[in-house]
Amino acid sequence: MSARVTLTNVHLDMPIFDISAQSLKKRVMRMGRRNRIAEDNTGVIIVKAIDDLSLTLESGDRLGLIGHNGAGKSTLLRVMAGIYPPTAGTVDVQGKTVPLLDIALGMDDQSTGRQNIRLRGLLLGMTDAEIRRKTDEIADFTELGDYLDLPLRTYSNGMRVRLAFAISTAVEADILLLDEVLGVGDASFQEKANRRLTELHARSEIVVLAIHSSDVIRRTCNKVLWMERGKLRMFGEVDEILESYQRDMSGG
Repeated sequence: MSARVTLTNVHLDMPIFDISAQSLKKRVMRMGRRNRIAEDNTGVIIVKAIDDLSLTLESGDRLGLIGHNGAGKSTLLRVMAGIYPPTAGTVDVQGKTVPLLDIALGMDDQSTGRQNIRLRGLLLGMTDAEIRRKTDEIADFTELGDYLDLPLRTYSNGMRVRLAFAISTAVEADILLLDEVLGVGDASFQEKANRRLTELHARSEIVVLAIHSSDVIRRTCNKVLWMERGKLRMFGEVDEILESYQRDMSGG
């Protein structure tokens, strides 16, 4: 069965418990988003993170998500991944979904780099056999050498990111969800990382990518979804949507 993602009239209301209603209302109104908040009957503030969004992606689709910070792009990826169940509407996903939203999630400071390959691999849905088969390739890609036998707590931040990136991009996915492309080291390693991401895209049937780079979207995507305040503003061909978005950004 081919991969497919169908969202039908999806809403996601998120309660905010750790801030006073009056304070949040003032902040949201200053940002021009007063239509995105409400109060339930207990006084808890509710933010409309996704507001009546419908969308269908088929095998072969590469979707770029664009919009201002806070538009709902990362939230939408989490809805597609099943991390956030919708408040209303339906999300139907066919195929193995791998969300690369927090690539360091599940890594343990007290364990070695090699042990973390297994920990993170299991969290991404790899089997033991798959992890054993891919461990040497992951290790080679990191260029960390003997550090892989040391605890993660001894790593610099850049080394951690290299290891996390190498593990996360070793997955096999029908549907790949990516939140921004990371900088992972110097120019030569970044070039290698970009090639690896391109290969990962090619292995996946559907890719959904939230990123601010129009160049990356033009190079890798065949569709664009422009989000604004949790709503779908435009959805369609890459050039048409990006041109409209850039005109809007420049006030044209």
